[in-house]
Amino acid sequence: MTTFYEDVLKKHKLFNSPKRVDSLDLLEPTFRAKVQAILDDAASHNIKLLVFETYRSSARQQQLFDEGASKLKLVGVHHYGLAADIVYSRGGEPSWKGDFNFLGQLARAHQLIWGGNWGYPQTPHSFVDADHVQWCTVGRQAALFRGEWYPVAGYDPYQEL
Repeated sequence: MTTFYEDVLKKHKLFNSPKRVDSLDLLEPTFRAKVQAILDDAASHNIKLLVFETYRSSARQQQLFDEGASKLKLVGVHHYGLAADIVYSRGGEPSWKGDFNFLGQLARAHQLIWGGNWGYPQTPHSFVDADHVQWCTVGRQAALFRGEWYPVAGYDPYQEL
Protein backbone atom coordinates (compact mmCIF):
# COMPACT_ATOMS: atom_id res chain seq x y z
CA MET A 1 0.00 0.00 0.00
CA THR A 2 1.51 3.30 -1.07
CA THR A 3 0.71 6.18 1.27
CA PHE A 4 1.64 9.80 1.80
CA TYR A 5 3.34 8.68 5.01
CA GLU A 6 5.58 6.18 3.20
CA ASP A 7 6.14 8.18 0.02
CA VAL A 8 6.63 11.67 1.47
CA LEU A 9 6.90 11.91 5.23
CA LYS A 10 9.39 9.11 5.88
CA LYS A 11 11.71 10.63 3.25
CA HIS A 12 11.34 14.24 4.39
CA LYS A 13 14.24 16.06 6.05
CA LEU A 14 12.00 16.89 9.05
CA PHE A 15 11.00 13.27 9.69
CA ASN A 16 13.23 13.03 12.78
CA SER A 17 13.35 16.72 13.67
CA PRO A 18 12.52 17.84 17.22
CA LYS A 19 11.24 21.16 15.81
CA ARG A 20 7.59 22.19 15.68
CA VAL A 21 6.32 21.93 12.10
CA ASP A 22 3.40 24.02 10.85
CA SER A 23 3.71 23.40 7.10
CA LEU A 24 0.51 22.32 5.36
CA ASP A 25 2.75 20.58 2.80
CA LEU A 26 3.39 17.85 5.36
CA LEU A 27 -0.30 16.98 5.58
CA GLU A 28 -1.79 14.22 3.44
CA PRO A 29 -3.26 16.06 0.39
CA THR A 30 -6.96 15.30 0.98
CA PHE A 31 -6.60 16.18 4.65
CA ARG A 32 -4.62 19.30 3.70
CA ALA A 33 -7.52 20.49 1.53
CA LYS A 34 -9.96 19.93 4.40
CA VAL A 35 -7.76 21.93 6.79
CA GLN A 36 -7.48 24.74 4.24
CA ALA A 37 -11.27 24.71 3.84
CA ILE A 38 -11.64 25.13 7.62
CA LEU A 39 -9.28 28.12 7.54
CA ASP A 40 -11.19 29.62 4.61
CA ASP A 41 -14.60 29.04 6.21
CA ALA A 42 -13.44 30.65 9.45
CA ALA A 43 -12.02 33.64 7.54
CA SER A 44 -15.37 34.09 5.79
CA HIS A 45 -16.84 34.59 9.28
CA ASN A 46 -14.06 37.03 10.22
CA ILE A 47 -12.40 34.45 12.47
CA LYS A 48 -8.65 34.47 12.05
CA LEU A 49 -7.00 31.12 12.55
CA LEU A 50 -3.57 29.68 11.98
CA VAL A 51 -2.21 26.19 11.83
CA PHE A 52 0.10 25.82 14.80
CA GLU A 53 1.36 22.28 14.20
CA THR A 54 1.01 19.65 11.50
CA TYR A 55 3.59 16.86 11.23
CA ARG A 56 5.16 15.74 14.51
CA SER A 57 8.23 13.51 14.73
CA SER A 58 8.94 10.90 17.40
CA ALA A 59 11.59 13.23 18.85
CA ARG A 60 9.12 16.13 19.04
CA GLN A 61 6.47 13.90 20.64
CA GLN A 62 8.94 12.72 23.28
CA GLN A 63 9.95 16.33 23.97
CA LEU A 64 6.31 17.39 24.43
CA PHE A 65 5.68 14.41 26.71
CA ASP A 66 8.78 15.20 28.80
CA GLU A 67 7.63 18.83 29.16
CA GLY A 68 4.15 17.72 30.24
CA ALA A 69 2.62 19.33 27.15
CA SER A 70 1.32 15.99 25.83
CA LYS A 71 -0.13 12.90 27.43
CA LEU A 72 1.17 10.76 24.57
CA LYS A 73 4.71 9.45 24.85
CA LEU A 74 4.68 7.73 21.48
CA VAL A 75 3.76 9.29 18.17
CA GLY A 76 0.15 10.10 17.45
CA VAL A 77 -1.86 10.88 14.33
CA HIS A 78 0.25 14.02 13.67
CA HIS A 79 3.16 11.71 12.78
CA TYR A 80 1.22 10.37 9.79
CA GLY A 81 0.23 13.73 8.28
CA LEU A 82 -3.37 13.24 9.38
CA ALA A 83 -3.70 15.74 12.25
CA ALA A 84 -3.32 19.47 12.75
CA ASP A 85 -3.57 21.88 15.65
CA ILE A 86 -5.48 25.01 14.65
CA VAL A 87 -5.56 28.05 16.92
CA TYR A 88 -6.67 31.66 16.86
CA SER A 89 -4.40 34.21 15.23
CA ARG A 90 -4.14 37.35 17.35
CA GLY A 91 -1.93 39.90 15.65
CA GLY A 92 -0.31 37.05 13.74
CA GLU A 93 0.58 35.21 16.96
CA PRO A 94 -0.99 31.91 18.09
CA SER A 95 -3.60 32.09 20.83
CA TRP A 96 -5.49 29.37 22.65
CA LYS A 97 -7.81 31.86 24.37
CA GLY A 98 -11.42 31.61 23.34
CA ASP A 99 -14.10 29.11 22.51
CA PHE A 100 -13.08 26.34 20.12
CA ASN A 101 -16.56 24.84 19.65
CA PHE A 102 -16.78 26.53 16.25
CA LEU A 103 -13.68 24.53 15.25
CA GLY A 104 -15.60 21.39 16.13
CA GLN A 105 -18.47 22.49 13.90
CA LEU A 106 -16.14 23.27 11.01
CA ALA A 107 -14.27 20.00 11.50
CA ARG A 108 -17.52 18.04 11.38
CA ALA A 109 -18.65 19.94 8.27
CA HIS A 110 -15.44 18.82 6.55
CA GLN A 111 -15.58 15.21 7.79
CA LEU A 112 -12.80 15.58 10.33
CA ILE A 113 -12.70 14.44 13.93
CA TRP A 114 -12.37 17.26 16.45
CA GLY A 115 -10.31 16.72 19.61
CA GLY A 116 -12.99 18.48 21.64
CA ASN A 117 -15.29 15.48 21.42
CA TRP A 118 -13.46 12.85 19.32
CA GLY A 119 -16.55 12.39 17.14
CA TYR A 120 -18.90 11.72 20.06
CA PRO A 121 -20.44 15.06 21.10
CA GLN A 122 -22.85 13.51 23.62
CA THR A 123 -20.12 11.67 25.54
CA PRO A 124 -18.04 13.30 28.29
CA HIS A 125 -14.33 12.91 27.58
CA SER A 126 -11.44 12.72 30.01
CA PHE A 127 -9.04 14.05 27.36
CA VAL A 128 -10.04 17.16 25.42
CA ASP A 129 -7.73 18.67 22.80
CA ALA A 130 -9.85 21.57 21.57
CA ASP A 131 -7.41 22.88 18.94
CA HIS A 132 -6.88 19.47 17.33
CA VAL A 133 -8.48 18.02 14.19
CA GLN A 134 -7.69 14.69 12.56
CA TRP A 135 -8.75 12.56 9.61
CA CYS A 136 -8.99 9.31 11.54
CA THR A 137 -11.28 7.95 14.22
CA VAL A 138 -9.80 7.02 17.57
CA GLY A 139 -10.83 3.45 16.80
CA ARG A 140 -8.70 3.41 13.64
CA GLN A 141 -5.57 4.77 15.30
CA ALA A 142 -4.12 1.40 16.35
CA ALA A 143 -4.33 0.08 12.77
CA LEU A 144 -2.77 3.32 11.50
CA PHE A 145 0.11 3.01 13.96
CA ARG A 146 0.69 -0.65 12.96
CA GLY A 147 0.81 0.33 9.27
CA GLU A 148 -2.33 -1.69 8.48
CA TRP A 149 -4.56 1.24 7.50
CA TYR A 150 -4.28 4.70 5.93
CA PRO A 151 -7.21 6.79 4.69
CA VAL A 152 -7.93 7.26 1.00
CA ALA A 153 -9.84 10.02 -0.77
CA GLY A 154 -13.53 9.72 0.05
CA TYR A 155 -12.93 8.38 3.55
CA ASP A 156 -15.48 9.76 6.02
CA PRO A 157 -14.65 8.89 9.63
CA TYR A 158 -18.24 9.56 10.66
CA GLN A 159 -19.34 6.50 8.69
CA GLU A 160 -17.50 4.42 11.32
CA LEU A 161 -18.97 6.03 14.43
